[in-house]
Amino acid sequence: MYVLALSIDLHLPECRSLKGKRSTLRPLVEGLRRRFSVSVAEVDHQDRWQRAAIGLAIVASSEARANEVMDEAERFVWSFPEVQVLAASRSWLEVE
Repeated sequence: MYVLALSIDLHLPECRSLKGKRSTLRPLVEGLRRRFSVSVAEVDHQDRWQRAAIGLAIVASSEARANEVMDEAERFVWSFPEVQVLAASRSWLEVE
């Protein structure tokens, strides 16, 4: 079993309220869940209008499959014109 986590720090320059932030993040988060079957959550900066951090996780039967899905999911995030990716980092979780 292979578990890969991806943390993405985002800047949302057009957001002027928390409501605007939610309306910007909702299609991104739902799209990731629907298209790639990954777990997704906003994990930091919940009280800031123009910042967000999302975490993604996938469990796969092979390392190659986990990397492939996460690569596609990361490209999906980069394709959203409403958000700017500030940083992204991956972590493998050991499971015995």
